[in-house]
Amino acid sequence: MIATRAGKKRSGVELAVGNLSPEPVPGTEQTAFELELARLIVTAANLDLAPEQIDPAAPIFGQGLGLDSIDMLEVALAVSQHYGFSLRSDDPDNRTVFASLRNLAAHIDKHRTK
Repeated sequence: MIATRAGKKRSGVELAVGNLSPEPVPGTEQTAFELELARLIVTAANLDLAPEQIDPAAPIFGQGLGLDSIDMLEVALAVSQHYGFSLRSDDPDNRTVFASLRNLAAHIDKHRTK
């Protein structure tokens, strides 16, 4: 099943969000912290899907959830407020950090102060 993000259009085409079945993708169930972070991302980026529907191994930006650079700023601000450290745009590891929900959760867990 393909769903679209509320209010996000590019060239008149709504962005696809990916597999949004209500059950987790087998073998990719979210950890408790990944679910917490998925809730934060859904709220910060105003996504029209349940946090449980986010595949923790799928890309966050671009093809995965379809998040763009503005969404990235909103997510980074929310992470800063909730976890006490800043995600920096000049971090050379950003490609790896933002490759998936799972990678982002691991990075936050390693660096969080709250």
